[in-house]
Amino acid sequence: MYDLILKNCNIVNENTIIESDIAIKNNRIELIANSIDSEAKNIEDVHGRFVIPGLIDDQVHFREPGLTHKGDIATESKAGLAGGVTSYFEMPNVNPTTTTNENLTKKFELASTRSLSNYSFHLGGSNTNIEEIKQVDINQAAALKVFMGASTGEMLVDSIDALDDIFHYSPLTVVTHCEDPQRVKDNEKLFYDKYGSDLSAEHHHLIRDVESCYLSSSLAVDLAKKYDANLHVFHLTTAKEMDLFSPGPVDRKKITAEVCVHHMYFNESYYAELGNQIKCNPSIKDESDRLALIKALKEDKIDIIASDHAPHTWDEKMMKYQDAPAGLPLVQHELQILMDFYNEGILSLETIVEKTSHNVAKRFQVKDRGYIREGYYADLAILDIDKSYTVSEENILYKCGWSPFAGKTFNSSIYMTIVNGHIAFQDNQINQDLPFGMQVEFDR
Repeated sequence: MYDLILKNCNIVNENTIIESDIAIKNNRIELIANSIDSEAKNIEDVHGRFVIPGLIDDQVHFREPGLTHKGDIATESKAGLAGGVTSYFEMPNVNPTTTTNENLTKKFELASTRSLSNYSFHLGGSNTNIEEIKQVDINQAAALKVFMGASTGEMLVDSIDALDDIFHYSPLTVVTHCEDPQRVKDNEKLFYDKYGSDLSAEHHHLIRDVESCYLSSSLAVDLAKKYDANLHVFHLTTAKEMDLFSPGPVDRKKITAEVCVHHMYFNESYYAELGNQIKCNPSIKDESDRLALIKALKEDKIDIIASDHAPHTWDEKMMKYQDAPAGLPLVQHELQILMDFYNEGILSLETIVEKTSHNVAKRFQVKDRGYIREGYYADLAILDIDKSYTVSEENILYKCGWSPFAGKTFNSSIYMTIVNGHIAFQDNQINQDLPFGMQVEFDR
């Protein structure tokens, strides 16, 4: 007897769409076949809806430990389930920072009794922790996160000697935030001197400008080439940076690239309406940059789509521009943004699946996830393509309680999310009896 059978699925997987049933047992997909008529504890007829691998979001900030007034592992993983995100890799800029292997292990211990979806964590780089980096367990950490800009304290790696050591010695893929800190600092002074108290979010993309991104991302690429290192550049935002990356399959490249949904969706014209709500680093830039990102994604210069989910409280975001923190909550709505791109004919479902699941699994060597295959964990998102969904205060699950998409109606909905074979989200409700998620394993 199976635990769960999904009937009448349109499975989107490995660049094909097939009609099939899926049988699940002991957390995993046991059988994919045209018609499965066996007994099961639960049978769900999905009536031809599209079934895709659950998203693996490799770039989220869940704020635990130390910043849990903004969000925490339990609340933000729950919000992700409502958005079809079944696994995530979380960032090291918490308190205390995840820049030691001891702190990394403690985060895994936290998640084991808090996370409702599957989890892993990035070790963080600093100017002084090269020995910790050398000793990291490559089968535990997802990657090594290096803030080459837009951070403070020990998380900002601005020493070229430290960067040389990191790219030379890191046993993990180096994942980077690229903005040149000196260029940003100079721009901040220039704009503050000019505008003073009139400085606003509408200046953000001019302060954190194209050149600040390019100076840093080109440095990262040069260092990766110098040391033949594995490099993955997070949240690219500019047309100019696209010249740094090559098209082709993600598993044939050592230097890869990523875009986030908000940089694909917003442009500089939205600052007037949304202000600090969409203040993020690197900044949302011009329409020409937004279109160049989508073009590069379709050309396979950009390999992965993520959210960079970064919740802050509403009061924090409503502070003066220069005091308001950067980042916005996205993990609940990233898939719906992408489904709107599908409905508009911009992206195919096959491309969305490749960039949010398959390529993440390939790039980070995730074990038994990221595909709909017999023997793999049953991590699935089922889409209601033709059922619209309006974001409201009542259905926002982020701990911070707000979204820049509040009031927006998306064309599509998440019908169901399945994690490790368990129905985690259905009928706009989280399963209150859901077991905790599993630690993501790697084949390295």
